[in-house]
Amino acid sequence: MKLPHRFYPIVDSSHWVERLLPQGVKLVQLRIKNRSESDLRAEVMKSLALARQHQAALVINDYWQLAIELGADWLHLGQEDLEEADLTAIRRAGIRLGISTHSDDELENALRHTPDYVALGPVFPTTTKQMPWQPQGADNVVRWKQRVGDIPLCAIGGITLERAPVIYQAGADLIAVVSDVTAAQDPEQRTRDWIAFAEKKVNGGAHD
Repeated sequence: MKLPHRFYPIVDSSHWVERLLPQGVKLVQLRIKNRSESDLRAEVMKSLALARQHQAALVINDYWQLAIELGADWLHLGQEDLEEADLTAIRRAGIRLGISTHSDDELENALRHTPDYVALGPVFPTTTKQMPWQPQGADNVVRWKQRVGDIPLCAIGGITLERAPVIYQAGADLIAVVSDVTAAQDPEQRTRDWIAFAEKKVNGGAHD
């Protein structure tokens, strides 16, 4: 399937969604942790409205029931969430699904569910969250892409704009980014730089 874009920022609030979408972002994930149900609902509703306003795709992380209820088009699940989610209901709602993987076993599990994209991470060391897995490196991106074939592969974890060329070259269809944007001195400019580079790769004939 064709993805909305090859640059995929991940943010933790509607405030960030509101800041980044006007820069040209067409695919963004809302990953919120440790918020009340009412706050979470308000954040998802606002973010979905913003995404529709900007004709962008918003991916909801984890909260599959809310994604169905509020009419989200995209959902991302980790391996533990995958075991608990009602995948039949998710697919019946027409929601596209991304799944996290960190090992060969997790990849096999993800592929059994026919995902719309597979995420591999962490590619490089990351401080965003504590993980028990070793960094995958660009070589594993190559291997993962060979295994998933036509399923889009998302690389995530410690990827900066400066590291992006080697990851796209390794076969990643899209790159998920957290701190390289949100911790940048000028997040809006960093976002525009990412978009320009990702679009240049597509126009230059890179894998898409």
